[in-house]
Amino acid sequence: MPAPTAPSVRRLRSTARAMLRFPEPESWLDVDTGDADFPEAARTFFPYTAFDGLDPSPRVLHAQAIERLEEGYQGRLTDPRITARLRARYDVVSLLNRHADPEELRAALAVLRPGGHLLVESPDDPRAELESRGCTIIATARRSAHVPARLAGRLPGTLPPWVTGPLTSTARALDHTLALLLAGTCFAKAYRVIARKEPSAP
Repeated sequence: MPAPTAPSVRRLRSTARAMLRFPEPESWLDVDTGDADFPEAARTFFPYTAFDGLDPSPRVLHAQAIERLEEGYQGRLTDPRITARLRARYDVVSLLNRHADPEELRAALAVLRPGGHLLVESPDDPRAELESRGCTIIATARRSAHVPARLAGRLPGTLPPWVTGPLTSTARALDHTLALLLAGTCFAKAYRVIARKEPSAP
């Protein structure tokens, strides 16, 4: 599986670097992780953290098989079975490159331990929703966003390797081109919010 392109690695490391102000987490769940590019980049700064990933596609299972993840879960965070299985398990949960869906935020807080941190990057401002759920906003910034709905992350996992190899390379090149084209548009700015789940939060 090809590694992310250099600009993607820089962008992902920049996101991970925002968490350096806190002690190294024991466990971290990356939601919609795909090929686990973000956990792989974040491991540069958090070498002792156990990174798990969740994704609706079988690519998450491949990412676990090649040891980019400790545990890979196929499904959606809002699935009650997933939420119940992972309840209060993580020190950090990352929700990157997505709209701030209230149900997904609720589910993310459910799998976060009290005192844990939620890292959100979204074109929407999630602060009001998080505060209404008893969280403390630790940091807010506006920054360049990840490319929305990366093509490389949407390829079917059931194709044979001789098909997926060239398709993945092409999709990654298109993702990089889109990142350049979207600079300066409404997709170029995102909220980066770090929130702490207080022990009193539901």
